[in-house]
Amino acid sequence: MALTYQQLLTAVPLVLRAGNVPNIVGDAGIGKSALVEDVARQMGAQLYTTVVSLSEKGDLAIPVPPLTSDSFVETKDYGRLANVQYGYAETLIRIIQFAEEHPGQPIIWFLDEFNRGSQAVQSELMNLVLQRRINSLRLPAQVKMIIAENPDSTMAGFNDREYDVAIGDAAINDRTVRLVMATSTTEWLEWARHRQPAINSLVIKYLDSHPDRLMMVANSPESDLEPTPRAWERVSTNLDELQKLPRETQEQLAGDLFSGDLGATVGESFAQFFLAQGSELTLEVVQTTADGQRQFKTADEAVKVELLREWLNQPGDYSLDTEQGAAVFLKLLRSISADGQVAVAKSVGESGLPLVTAMYRQATSAPAGAVAGLYQELARAASQGERRG
Repeated sequence: MALTYQQLLTAVPLVLRAGNVPNIVGDAGIGKSALVEDVARQMGAQLYTTVVSLSEKGDLAIPVPPLTSDSFVETKDYGRLANVQYGYAETLIRIIQFAEEHPGQPIIWFLDEFNRGSQAVQSELMNLVLQRRINSLRLPAQVKMIIAENPDSTMAGFNDREYDVAIGDAAINDRTVRLVMATSTTEWLEWARHRQPAINSLVIKYLDSHPDRLMMVANSPESDLEPTPRAWERVSTNLDELQKLPRETQEQLAGDLFSGDLGATVGESFAQFFLAQGSELTLEVVQTTADGQRQFKTADEAVKVELLREWLNQPGDYSLDTEQGAAVFLKLLRSISADGQVAVAKSVGESGLPLVTAMYRQATSAPAGAVAGLYQELARAASQGERRG
């Protein structure tokens, strides 16, 4: 089981209010850090972050050599003992100072990439997470802890993951609440449409046609790069800059630029989609000319799906309840992938009852006609989509 971003915005504060430690588990780039930032804003909390994978043993507390006579203790039977003090990491000092200055404000200390730290670092952080103390220093009550981990192959549902992690102590699993984070393209697109600065509209348009490409997990050395929500944000900002350049330069750079974030397969696909924008392959050309229909079959998948969706809103003389329109539409529909057919069938269903009713009536009156064939093909694709869902 896994929770979406919006569901975790409720679940994480709930766990914190209960006095427990959330352990957010999710693939790299899925949005764990952004989630914690949103949780902090929602709770009105001051956020401090420690990236555990960049930490070394001894970073949190460093012994300070005795410097004055007050640093020594005289004993009757054991001689002169050094009363060793500790110097603490800047983040920890800032947390203590903020707690004293703002006693009523919650504080979140986020330990990111927890299981990518070494075993020694994880052991050092154990008392911090479980006992809320380091040596003699106890964390203020208003400090809430959140940890985040990348999945490892020992975790249920992640047996195919190959992250470079150090398997955590069983005590961490026993004393924290594991919350597995999943992607939701619907949620991400809703966020993208309202984000400031805005996500590039072509990214939104592409993922609307290919919702399965928001997040893909690399399971082999040949695919070391795959799309993630964070990668798509970088693609968006790179695309903003690329669109300012001459067309010839865009064509030279697009494939490599996007593949550097998304991997070769999706990167090339998105590059083709981007470069196809504004081309001569319009809906009218596709509907009315054989050349347009040939171009359609070699176009990028996202372009094809988008054109068929546009057809539903602007059918002209090629409405799907006419034999002429249905014949062309069916031929083009069969040239796209199974996922694309499912997406188009869903759009037909969302276009409204009048179209579906009109197609049904025509199919009933001419069961051997093109409308009947298209109606059956759409029904099959819709059924396939329901089984996947």
